[in-house]
Amino acid sequence: MWERPGAIDMSLLGAGWMAEQLERVLPGSSAALTTQNVLYGLLVATLMVILIMELRKERLNLPPGPRAVPIFGNWLQVGDDLNHRNLAEMSKKYGDIFLLKMGVKNYVGISSPDLAKEVLHTQGIEFGSRTRNVVFDIFTGNGQDMVFTVYGEHWRRMRRIMTVPFFTTKVVQQSRFAWEDEINHVIKDLKADPEASTTGCIIRRRLQLMMYNVMYRMMFDRRFESVKDELFIKLSTVNRERSQLAQSFDYNYGDFIPILRPFLKKYLARCQALKDKRLAIFKEYFIDERKKVLAAREAKRQAGEKVAIDFIFESEQKGEINDDNVLYIVENINVAAIETTLWSIEWGVAELCNNPHMLKRIRAELDSKLGRGNLITEPDIPRCEYLTAFVKEVMRLHMAIPLLVPHMNLNKAKLAGYDIPAESKILVNAWWIANNPKYWNEPEKFNPDRFMDESIEATGADFRFLPFGAGRRSCPGIIVAMPLLHLVLGRLVQTFDFSPPPGVDKIDMTEKGGQFSLFIKNHYNIVVTDRKD
Repeated sequence: MWERPGAIDMSLLGAGWMAEQLERVLPGSSAALTTQNVLYGLLVATLMVILIMELRKERLNLPPGPRAVPIFGNWLQVGDDLNHRNLAEMSKKYGDIFLLKMGVKNYVGISSPDLAKEVLHTQGIEFGSRTRNVVFDIFTGNGQDMVFTVYGEHWRRMRRIMTVPFFTTKVVQQSRFAWEDEINHVIKDLKADPEASTTGCIIRRRLQLMMYNVMYRMMFDRRFESVKDELFIKLSTVNRERSQLAQSFDYNYGDFIPILRPFLKKYLARCQALKDKRLAIFKEYFIDERKKVLAAREAKRQAGEKVAIDFIFESEQKGEINDDNVLYIVENINVAAIETTLWSIEWGVAELCNNPHMLKRIRAELDSKLGRGNLITEPDIPRCEYLTAFVKEVMRLHMAIPLLVPHMNLNKAKLAGYDIPAESKILVNAWWIANNPKYWNEPEKFNPDRFMDESIEATGADFRFLPFGAGRRSCPGIIVAMPLLHLVLGRLVQTFDFSPPPGVDKIDMTEKGGQFSLFIKNHYNIVVTDRKD
């Protein structure tokens, strides 16, 4: 399955082929010196230089993997699509650690809990950096953000600055009432939609609005009134386009092989134009508007509630970060906080619809523990064991970031006895580790009871289950995402029954993967009716 359609025969790059080409272009050949001959000569010369360089290189004990060829590496065999399932198949063939040469870049696949622990925890500093990518460099301003920047002082400063206003228990306690309010707005809108209870509705649209309101209230004390709000449409559209461009595999060839990069000129120009447009929206409609609010308060000497961006402004005023860093913090929240949580909620609702017995069991637990009519709140979550098991199972089978955000070693390193060349891209296949029958019983089945039978947390302590990563570069958003998932799914279950639309037996669970994302391919239609029991 690893042969790319139309892939060249690797033997063509052997010594015999080279000899034929040399014979074709060497002086004294009876053939006229044509442009074609010159091109052949240049190609052969390039290959010979590469061959000589390879022979002179330090001999390394590299991880196993498919045989690479000069210039292209394994790209001709593997292609562009390095998704979690394809990498899992490679793990079955080459083992828990393997190496892919993708053009000029080294990719190291990791597929066991022990090796994941080594990369993320034991050698967390050595493998704690982030790889560069021609498209992500554009969208992050060459690493001016927090999520995709290299390991070092800038990352430590950005993580500290983002943690205080976004990712602490205090923030959760202050924000939970706004979260519950936004979920109640979803319930109200679904009840008021006549199509929702008959032909069905695409519930994702309303859940997306909810997630934007949750995060924009935390950031800017702003919310959007409906899915038809012009600013919401503008904002969600540019964010969707950004995800499509960044998560696509279509540009990998130009990232892997620099001599092919000119063919990406139009693609990269689209990315740059979109980046400029997004940042302009963040600045004009939100950052500048919030600064006007704060200036008006100061002029009137009025006190007011501080929101997340106010803390970021204070760091900017102290000279810890610049105005570009402020923009990229907002950029990170739009992608890392809103999108990934929305994907998990969407998977969760689909599983509730396809497994009504699980919905009823969650509802019975909530009615029993909280009392019927008492909607779940954040402090109630620890009492709701089966709901928590359901949330964990959603994240195990449908892991939002299946390869985590890729890691990188800045310097040459050792892993499992192998040499890992400097600046290798380390792909921890967290999805495969969480879906490998070696570590999980019947992993292909959606079964929340597995988390009732064994205490496995999502915090990164158990390296079989890493939905938020682990170690220094783990996702700090776990402190927001986990309670939100419980509250949204719990309150929906307490209020509604779900069913597929007329004529449909099951919600289509086909997945779609990106550079390191996993979401439901088709935004499904679902019938939402008031609970009957």
